[in-house]
Amino acid sequence: VQLQASGGGLVQAGGSLRLSCAASGSIFSINVMGWYRQAPGKQRELVATITSDGSTNYVDSVKGRFTISRDNAKNTVYLQMNSLKPEDTAVYYCNADIRRSPWGSLSDYWGQGTLVTVSS
Repeated sequence: VQLQASGGGLVQAGGSLRLSCAASGSIFSINVMGWYRQAPGKQRELVATITSDGSTNYVDSVKGRFTISRDNAKNTVYLQMNSLKPEDTAVYYCNADIRRSPWGSLSDYWGQGTLVTVSS
């Protein structure tokens, strides 16, 4: 199983970016999918999560600006980021809890990270 993230880049403050993360490989089902970020010199933090039935959760600092969504048919999770701020600058990682077979347990998978840089 692989998670491939894309969509990062350089944007001015107030701008928008959309991140995508596609899971591929031997997948039976995906439970929670999410985005985390790690800024230079800081610990990785949770940004947003979404369950298989669409329930979402956000860290307070992005509420009202970021929207997480998923396409279960494509095993893909998205993060629409609006009104970006310099403090949103970080490497963004996608995460998914994946079951590879009907009888298998859930395992945690990570994407490779995509850099988001917001200039002031």
